[in-house]
Amino acid sequence: MLWTIIGWIVFGLIVGFIARALVPGRDAIGVLRTIALGVVGSVLGGFVFGLLTVGFRGFQPAGWIGSIVGAVIVLLVYNKFLAGSRRRI
Repeated sequence: MLWTIIGWIVFGLIVGFIARALVPGRDAIGVLRTIALGVVGSVLGGFVFGLLTVGFRGFQPAGWIGSIVGAVIVLLVYNKFLAGSRRRI
């Protein structure tokens, strides 16, 4: 159980970091949000991949490519809605 959690943290950090490198612009998020970005992106990538291939199978993680694509989508949405509102204040 502990190794699963550690694996998700490391996987989320790597995927989140790659997504941040692919999306242009400066992302003012720390390490914890980068990990969350990677984990949420992986679940979103699994959901989208499931819808495109065999239909909805529930929420499950995707592989590396699906996770990165999902994390890029999450980061773009984050930058558009959440980070944009902080910049105006």
